[in-house]
Amino acid sequence: MELKKILFVCHGNICRSPMAEFIMKELIRRKKLESFFYVESAGTTHEERGNPVHPGTSKKLKEQNIPQCEKYARVIKESDYEEFDMLIGMDRHNIYDMKCFFGGDPEKKIHLLTDFAQQGEEIDDPWYTGDFSAVYRDILKGCQGLIDEVLKGEPGLVQMPERSETIQKNGIDLD
Repeated sequence: MELKKILFVCHGNICRSPMAEFIMKELIRRKKLESFFYVESAGTTHEERGNPVHPGTSKKLKEQNIPQCEKYARVIKESDYEEFDMLIGMDRHNIYDMKCFFGGDPEKKIHLLTDFAQQGEEIDDPWYTGDFSAVYRDILKGCQGLIDEVLKGEPGLVQMPERSETIQKNGIDLD
């Protein structure tokens, strides 16, 4: 399997997309798939550029024993479309903003994270809701589904357990 480069994108790159980045990296690490994935995150606006991860995001990740590195918000750049295989938005506004910024999506690289969890909804912005637990649950489900999708048809690579199994078996609690 070739390296799959994934960029998670939200509005400011301080709440949802860094949470997705760190959750995805931890799921990949626990499945020993580090050599198959490269993950980053970015925002669609300059509003938070250079700011650290939101304290609510950081707190929720710490509660779940998800390692975090020092991260500062960055904005998507033109080269991201060519550099990354998948650009994953948290809501339809992110998808719209990316398509406008990149001049469309001719290679079908832009996706909504919840599409991989068969949720069909969006990841609510905790900047407004304050509900980092719900955001964590939704992002975790989306990241698991995304890994499953990428690994489909890859012989010899282990997929994530069925969703009916408890996530706790993998050491990541849903709450």
